[in-house]
Amino acid sequence: MIEDLRWLGLNWTEGPDVGGPWAPYNQSERRAQYCDYFQQLRNVGLIYPCTCSRKDVQSAISAPHEMQPIRVNSDEPLYPGTCRPENLPAAERARRTGWPRQLHNWRLHVPAGEKLSFVDGSFGEQQAVTGSDLGDFLVWRKDDQPSYQFACTIDDATMKITEVVRGADLLLSTFRQLLLYRAFQWTAPAFYHCPLVRNKFGIRLAKRYDSLSLRALRAQGRTPEEVRASWG
Repeated sequence: MIEDLRWLGLNWTEGPDVGGPWAPYNQSERRAQYCDYFQQLRNVGLIYPCTCSRKDVQSAISAPHEMQPIRVNSDEPLYPGTCRPENLPAAERARRTGWPRQLHNWRLHVPAGEKLSFVDGSFGEQQAVTGSDLGDFLVWRKDDQPSYQFACTIDDATMKITEVVRGADLLLSTFRQLLLYRAFQWTAPAFYHCPLVRNKFGIRLAKRYDSLSLRALRAQGRTPEEVRASWG
């Protein structure tokens, strides 16, 4: 990707290939930071271990007694709170207290019924309600790796990012990350979510649709100037 972006004519002054004041920039080299911030959340009781698989969550929210449907605009199943400490028997809650970080999923305890909002640079004011639009989400996975939400929040905050620009498919993720910013008492950056690039059939471009990738255009003999002009 770096090679293709350089070919297109983009240049940058900070990043994994050029260094900068907030290195390292590769997430694989930032694990010590992630572990440290994980422990901070655990010390203040904001996260809890969860044994539920994705299939378990799907089964729970589709059960007849459950009243919370999956929202159409949701990007993941709404966690029903199965492993929340207050929903466990006292003995099981005590047993999980000493569990290590490894081998378990860990979720952020999201308060229910709170209205969250932010002003997006592209789409204007955005709102969500905890407990209906988003629930307790993963901050650490049972393969002992940080979740996307957790890692990119830590990266953006510690690298002093002031504006995040990304695709509109991550709008809902922003609310989760804002909760993490609040948990650490950090100032959140500004957000700008771009409309997704789609093909002529209206399908968003992704790795599985490689025909319009920069690499494919290069192989066809297109020049960077031609590609840039076509996006004008």
